[in-house]
Amino acid sequence: MFVPCDRGGGSASSDFKGFTLLMPAVSVGNVGQLAVDLVISTLNMTKVGYFYTDCLVPMVGNNPYATAEENSTELSINAEVYSLPSKKLVVLQIRSPFIKNKYRPFCQTLLSWVKSSKCARVVLLSSSHAYQRDDEQLLGTPLRYLLTPDLEKAAGGLMQELNWKEMEKVAAYPGINDTEKVIHIPGGGITKLLFTESCSKGIQMAVLLKFCSEGDNIPDAFALVNYLNEWLQLIKSEVNTSSQWKIPSSWRLLFGNGLPPALF
Repeated sequence: MFVPCDRGGGSASSDFKGFTLLMPAVSVGNVGQLAVDLVISTLNMTKVGYFYTDCLVPMVGNNPYATAEENSTELSINAEVYSLPSKKLVVLQIRSPFIKNKYRPFCQTLLSWVKSSKCARVVLLSSSHAYQRDDEQLLGTPLRYLLTPDLEKAAGGLMQELNWKEMEKVAAYPGINDTEKVIHIPGGGITKLLFTESCSKGIQMAVLLKFCSEGDNIPDAFALVNYLNEWLQLIKSEVNTSSQWKIPSSWRLLFGNGLPPALF
């Protein structure tokens, strides 16, 4: 459940009426989480609370978006909420993996919060294993989207104008029965479950995802956040480039501190 901070304008309430909720799936390469980092850092979003849940592995660390020594010692936990009222945007950043068998309780709690906080729609940033694509998914862009029926009515035409490619359904039983098609998102974590639950509950949700492999996934994060920006126009630009996004200070440690100079 959402627990507000004591500071930050408007943080005393969980009413985000008309806001877009942006959040990542904990998926292959952590691409969604990295993309959300770029949004929070670039828009200088204010932390307004956290999402209290026993479904995620507990963690605590320093402020990942520190800009000076004064705010570098602020503590961050596994699921925090940031807001930018001027753009009617609220962001849930998830920083730790899920505990086994806790996917469904988390999705139910999250969607209950979405309804109670009156969010207009949810945008889930995710990723999927590139090596498990079928022949059709190998063609064209590695970026895909999915819309729930309720959001399809409102935004489906815009996606076609943007010339975006919808996530293809694949055979449920390849080689046995190729006529029955299902959504398959290997490596996508809670993506499929959260999407199907949103469909059944009448929640407007969009899934934006990128096919990728584990490794240095920073380029994938930039590709996904630029994809998001084509739709939501979070930053103004003629052409989306990586240089427009502000890299958070925590990214200096993505691959560790490196070897101590004293060793050489």
